[in-house]
Amino acid sequence: MSQYHEPVEELDSKTRDITRMINSLKEELEAVDWYNQRVATCTDPEARKIMAHNRDEEIEHAVMSFEWLRRNMDKWDEEMRIYLFTEGSITELEEGGAGEDSEAAGSGEDLGIGSL
Repeated sequence: MSQYHEPVEELDSKTRDITRMINSLKEELEAVDWYNQRVATCTDPEARKIMAHNRDEEIEHAVMSFEWLRRNMDKWDEEMRIYLFTEGSITELEEGGAGEDSEAAGSGEDLGIGSL
């Protein structure tokens, strides 16, 4: 099955690179999951250490892929700035929005945008 959902010849090179990176990211995350399951069930301590090392290498690759996407595809940077390296409830961060005072955003104050 093709990784493309549109005719590849109609996609520009940047879009094809983004698709490559997203597919690479999926593969890295799948490898992290596989190694993590093996670490959890392995009974040999030395084998477990090796697989944990391999899992952590795959995490490094996945994070590098995320960073490339942040730099090269619209919206990634904005969303990462909202959700990454934060404290508290992840789902409540969206309610406050990027750069807004979450206390004021959650207080019901009128933001001056009228009734939707």
